[in-house]
Amino acid sequence: MRHALSVRQAQAFDKYAQDKLGIPSIILMENAGRSVAEEAIGMVKGKRETGKGKVAVVCGTGNNGGDGFVAARHLLNAGIKVNLFVIGSKAKLKNDPKTNLNILPKMGQRVKWVRLVRDLKGIKPSDLIIDALFGIGLNSAVSGIYLDTIKMLNGSGIPILSVDVPSGLDADDGKVLGAAVRAKRTVTFVAPKKGFFRAEGPAHCGKIVVRDIGISKAILLARK
Repeated sequence: MRHALSVRQAQAFDKYAQDKLGIPSIILMENAGRSVAEEAIGMVKGKRETGKGKVAVVCGTGNNGGDGFVAARHLLNAGIKVNLFVIGSKAKLKNDPKTNLNILPKMGQRVKWVRLVRDLKGIKPSDLIIDALFGIGLNSAVSGIYLDTIKMLNGSGIPILSVDVPSGLDADDGKVLGAAVRAKRTVTFVAPKKGFFRAEGPAHCGKIVVRDIGISKAILLARK
């Protein structure tokens, strides 16, 4: 667990990158989403030649969802079929996620807004699911359509790649907040989060892959 970050430390690092180094938040999102797409491409490698390689991207309306929108764009550019699902209200979309979501229909990508769990039925033919519902800031139990979605993803039998943290997992203490995605792999940024190694974290994260978002862990350690 050496050099694992708490939620507060990870958020402070993002703020440092933006405020002190001048890296715009949308660039951090671009780097994160591209990293997720690269990992996803590796996970479906070998299936594209057989006409498969279909990826379902399940997004919330926050910054974690924004990472998912970026990943979807890079997957499309790589020739992979994407089924994109968004859960939440359009009115709650933050600026950076909205910018990245608005690009996708212009590329011919259909966006499916999910109100009921049955709206997710298009997930079934997929070879991989990208979980971009909730990020490290989640601190209360999931409920309603979010709870139903996580249960559906876990019961789908399809491998799941989580963005930054499996949705529903407390990134500090590793506790499940009502329900949490059981990922085959988690792409996390800068450094692992402390909750990955505590309580139920190890059972939900799968293989942990650490990627930078335009600024490395070495810079973080140099600040200490």
